[in-house]
Amino acid sequence: MIRVCVAGVTGWTGSAVAEAVEAAPDLELVAGVARSDPARFSSVAEALDAAPPDVLVDYTHAAVVKENVLAALARGVGVVVGSSGLSADDYAEIDALARERGVGVIAAGNFSVTAALLLRFAADAARHVESWEVIDYASAGKEDAPSGTSREVAERLEGVRAPAVAVSVDETLGDREARGATVAGTQVHSLRLPSFTVSTEVVFAATGERLSIRHDAGESAAPYVAGTLLAIRAVPGRVGLTRGLDSLLE
Repeated sequence: MIRVCVAGVTGWTGSAVAEAVEAAPDLELVAGVARSDPARFSSVAEALDAAPPDVLVDYTHAAVVKENVLAALARGVGVVVGSSGLSADDYAEIDALARERGVGVIAAGNFSVTAALLLRFAADAARHVESWEVIDYASAGKEDAPSGTSREVAERLEGVRAPAVAVSVDETLGDREARGATVAGTQVHSLRLPSFTVSTEVVFAATGERLSIRHDAGESAAPYVAGTLLAIRAVPGRVGLTRGLDSLLE
């Protein structure tokens, strides 16, 4: 039986994950963290000390996710990170501490299987098409940019190669910001508009042709539940950081 604590347990995704954990015969929900609910633990540190789990699942906020992950690792607890907002430097720090403590961390910008396939297909495309950029769509109220999914795509593509660029951002005539942010060598354009949940589109282009690979999240948290449960079950057997749900797919 894997003991699980869910941070963000009353949130859109966290509540669905907690319900699924309670229904799973091999998982046990031992604690939930929600600052807005007095019936729950108000902090991750408090929950970990009161009801020590095997795995912390974090679906909270970009402002607190790193603190939560480090608190878990300091206590020798594995972590599944579903919150966005962590940088490459943050992940390097997390990986080092996880290895020091001998526990695992699985982090994904998006825990849906179809989003994981976006990562895999985009990496394949980058091996054959030399130019690309990313468009990152999210709700008007999303504070962090780019989304975790789009950042993860850019970092995955960096591992394949750098995109070909005819005119560098530094040589742009006019407002350089119009070219988006450079994330892991890829230009990422973040739109924040009503009616979007999270969508990530990678646009590849060659002479005379284009290829768009896009993932659109729906209005339900259901797509993220199966991937999160898969990660919960995989964490106890790992040491160090694993990035991307696709790494868990056969």
